[in-house]
Order: sequence, then C-alpha cells, then structure tokens
Amino acid sequence: MNRVIGVAGFKNAGKTTLVEKLVTELTLRGHRISTVKHAHHSFDIDHEGRDSFRHRKAGASEVAVVSSHRWAIIHESRGDREPTLDEILAKLAPCDLVIVEGYKRDTHDKIEVRNIELTHPQLAGDDPTVVAIAANGPLRDAPVPVFDRDDVSALASFVEQHSGLT
Repeated sequence: MNRVIGVAGFKNAGKTTLVEKLVTELTLRGHRISTVKHAHHSFDIDHEGRDSFRHRKAGASEVAVVSSHRWAIIHESRGDREPTLDEILAKLAPCDLVIVEGYKRDTHDKIEVRNIELTHPQLAGDDPTVVAIAANGPLRDAPVPVFDRDDVSALASFVEQHSGLT
C-alpha cells in the first residue's frame, strides 16, 4: 500500500494550489507522487464528440483511452455507490506518496489548509488526523505545527519526515 497524506479544508482555502506546489516540490526532490482528488459533483474528463465520450454514452461501463504519452480509464458508476478512498488507492500503481485532496472525513493523516480571511470551521483540534496546518497568516494556540501556506519547501520537508520518505 502506498503512503498517503491528505490536504483538506473548505472551499477557497487554497487546497488545489497547495497540492500542485507539493507535487512539484516533492517530484523535484526525486519522489514519485500520485494524487487523488475528490469531487462533490459530476465531472467529465472527455467531452462530447470525442470517441471515448461516444463509447461511454453508448453504454460502455469502462472506456480506456491510450496513447504513447498517457492513458486513462473512465469508469461509469451507472448508479453504483461511490468507491471508498481505500478502493481508489488500491487501484493506483506503486509510488512513494499519494497526496489526497478532499476526503476530509476519512482516517488518513491530513494537512489542514486554512484561509484566515474566511470563517470556515477549523479541523485541527477536533480531528485527530490533522497533523499540520498550512495557513495564509499566523495562528495562535494551534494544536499541531503551523506552516505558511506558501512555504512549500518547509511543508515538503514536513511531509517527507512525517510520511517516512527521508
């Protein structure tokens, strides 16, 4: 099973930007990184008119799109329950670390991303899986280590140490 660290928080906290920066930094440090992104809505990775879209709309349960540069398998749930994070993680190829965006209620360790200008509930303190906070300003009395959201080098070092990558 791959090592996992989550990036969790509420809308407009900066989660996706932080994941992007962590993937870049950790990859530059020589680690093989994968990501999982939870979406709370329907989404498409192919579009009307594409062959794969037509295959799906015709009723295919899964459509594989393959080239020399990348491949993807699109799975249509067709009313089945949403897979758990563990089920998705089991489908990923081996890597050094999986960074999970979202899934804030799951049991893996997480970095909470906070935009202090917004009034979202705080996760750290109430959620024992939150091991650090990345915020866009100082925080008082935080129950876990706090990092500047833009100090990706320090955050990446924390992730390496916490996840056992070093």
